[in-house]
Amino acid sequence: MPEARTHRVSSQRFLPAFRMLAVALCATAFLLPAAQAAEKKGPATKKTATADSKRKTASVPTRETASSKRKAGADKDEKVVSGGKNVVASVRQKNGRTVVAVQRRSVVRVAEPAPARLSFGQLAGLHQTPDALDLKSSVALVIDQDTHEVLLSKNDHAVLPIASLTKLMTGLLISEARLPSDELITITQDDVDTEKRSGSRLSVGTTLPRGELLHLALMSSENRAAHALGRTYPGGLETFVSVMNAKAKMLGMKDTSYVEPTGLSSRNQSSAQDLALLVNAAYADATVRQLSTSPEYQVEVGNRVLQFNTTNRLVKNPDWDIGVQKTGYISEAGQCLVMQAKIAGRKLIMVFLDSAGKLSRIGDAERVRRWVEANHMLNKAAQQHVASSNAT
Repeated sequence: MPEARTHRVSSQRFLPAFRMLAVALCATAFLLPAAQAAEKKGPATKKTATADSKRKTASVPTRETASSKRKAGADKDEKVVSGGKNVVASVRQKNGRTVVAVQRRSVVRVAEPAPARLSFGQLAGLHQTPDALDLKSSVALVIDQDTHEVLLSKNDHAVLPIASLTKLMTGLLISEARLPSDELITITQDDVDTEKRSGSRLSVGTTLPRGELLHLALMSSENRAAHALGRTYPGGLETFVSVMNAKAKMLGMKDTSYVEPTGLSSRNQSSAQDLALLVNAAYADATVRQLSTSPEYQVEVGNRVLQFNTTNRLVKNPDWDIGVQKTGYISEAGQCLVMQAKIAGRKLIMVFLDSAGKLSRIGDAERVRRWVEANHMLNKAAQQHVASSNAT
């Protein structure tokens, strides 16, 4: 805390001394009018002049010590006068002298946190829809990949932003284009995110083979890698986006639209029904299967080796057998996850959109897995019971 400056004024030469004191006070906080008003309200104390009162200088500024602060607390008739922003003056009587203390206080401004931005699903009230598993995702769909049986559905026709699930389409198109995987691509300023201002360890000027950029886009959801892949597609970025939408229509994704290859734009939108079709198509591509389920990967950038990891912790979980996967998040979309996984002997396609918590999409996937496994055990037990009954 800044030091307090103390000025002592003799009562015998009260007015002249106060005028001199005003000069000092005006230089710091312009508090003379307020201090005079407080002084006039208190009784003046008559006392014989001392040698100090005959000096031309009314007072000598002294540094306030810890002991003087303790004594100040015991003094009576103390008056506190506000002298403006962050400045306080106190006037009190001490040993027959008028003491004025001026103190400038430091102010700590605490910024209020910005309110959480609601997702499109929250704004639409989709989280109010109940389901048997108490899922935290407002949209969910679980389908048997072989029989097309719908095991679970929740708001599966709702059209919402899909965030980085977009990269599954980006990766599929790059893989199907059969472009040279060893062709070097340089990250440019055009690949920098200007919409969400997300960061990246691939700085402008970084040069990597197309195959490694595809790996990073699918495994660790690297935005600059995905954008560079679309930008360097034959015909350029605009052509690539057109191909994305054409592929969606070809797959029967009637409610899907793309405007860019990363998913940073909330205008990249789809439904759970459409995304299940995309997951099925992506699973048929061996390159997408391999790269999207890779747990980690290292790339050499200049003299450095950068370690990248999967964005889906279930990939490293031995309880899961995942064939293809992709995660996604922007505030407008919430937490998103799509997967093809084998559970209880069944190949299932799972879609979770607009999950509220950071780990809730993973929790929803675990709930579905336990539920499918439990039903499998019940069905197996029932079949064994029927078989034994028929035998007898």
